[in-house]
Amino acid sequence: MSTKPQSESPVDAPQQGATNGQSASDIRLSGDELLLSADSDIAPTLSVVMPTLNEEGGIAQCIEWVKAALEDLQVYGEVVVADSSTDRTPEIAEENGAIVIEPDDKGYGYAYLYAFERARGDFIAMGDADCTYDFKELPKLLDMVRAGEADMAMGSRLEGEILPGSMPPLHEHVGNPLLTKFLNVFYGAGVSDAHSGMRVFSRDAWETMDCSSSGMEFASEMIMEAGAKDLEIAEKPITYHPREGEANLESFPDGWRHVRFMLVNAPGYLFSAPGFGLSVIGVLALVLAWSGIEIGSASFGIHTGIGGGLLTLAGFQLMLFGAFSTVSSDPVRGASDPFTTWFTKRISLERGATIGSVVFLAGLAYGGVLAVTWVTSGFSALPIAVADVVATVAVVVGLQMVFGSFLLGSVENSS
Repeated sequence: MSTKPQSESPVDAPQQGATNGQSASDIRLSGDELLLSADSDIAPTLSVVMPTLNEEGGIAQCIEWVKAALEDLQVYGEVVVADSSTDRTPEIAEENGAIVIEPDDKGYGYAYLYAFERARGDFIAMGDADCTYDFKELPKLLDMVRAGEADMAMGSRLEGEILPGSMPPLHEHVGNPLLTKFLNVFYGAGVSDAHSGMRVFSRDAWETMDCSSSGMEFASEMIMEAGAKDLEIAEKPITYHPREGEANLESFPDGWRHVRFMLVNAPGYLFSAPGFGLSVIGVLALVLAWSGIEIGSASFGIHTGIGGGLLTLAGFQLMLFGAFSTVSSDPVRGASDPFTTWFTKRISLERGATIGSVVFLAGLAYGGVLAVTWVTSGFSALPIAVADVVATVAVVVGLQMVFGSFLLGSVENSS
């Protein structure tokens, strides 16, 4: 879904002072004139949001870059600084024309959520206030969104230029490409640099994304929501600069938060797909062991059957986890595999319990036959056959199906 092109005049900013035959389109306002204060009656076209945590070394330069972008675009805008600093960052930001707000809770994501609620522009830009992102590059991103080419435009560092000292090699060559790959596979984002912090999007797109994460995983959630809700994401190469001041990012803890958030919100990949794979391998092993088929010089006996039984049980349990997660946790992208769809959409509590009971009783009946054989043989040791393993698997799968149906029913009733 992409935004419709906005109706545009040659210059969005009202032009004043045209005299002596000078047309309004000939008048260009400066960045200082185009940057609006909180009490301005003019509605901004663009709101630039920056979360800050002790960024006194870079905030002034970032605001100057925003002014240059506004002058280039000739649109009215505002800079909203969501500040949690203990240094002079808020004072410097206000001196340079920014609107400073103080979030009432902690967290990178929460700072953005708090600021976006208070931003007034039809379009919203975001970026860090440490001089790593040159806000003079905003026009090429905003132009794509205003023209309806994208719902969200992102600056790609990995497709652009990363200046020496800007990004640790581990982040550049391992962390960011790997996290981007996860997002592209799980959520169909189709981007080259999923964790670039320079983004521009329409207000409609922001409301569609419906993000809520308060931590560093907020950056991933935006892409996940956009991909899951079929929003159009476009990219332009940008230059990534060395930061001013101390870094607030913790590589491994913050990286893990992103990965964990992506996995938890994609139960189809976390549970259902591995579960289906294990189940297929397990059932195949059981069939080979039970049928006595030989492949070349390989024969499959009781040990293959036991391994197949364990894989089948583990796989079925994982598929149940995928179904429960989809129904109970409202993930960004719920599992949509055939088993989850069948179990959650077509199987009622009664039907699921019935199917599970039949499977359970079939396995139990065979167990009863074995018990009678054992008693009549004078309690002598019985040889273990593949059929015994199959019966055991049937008993356990049947129980899982019965109680899983009841659990799913209780989850649906409480939601």
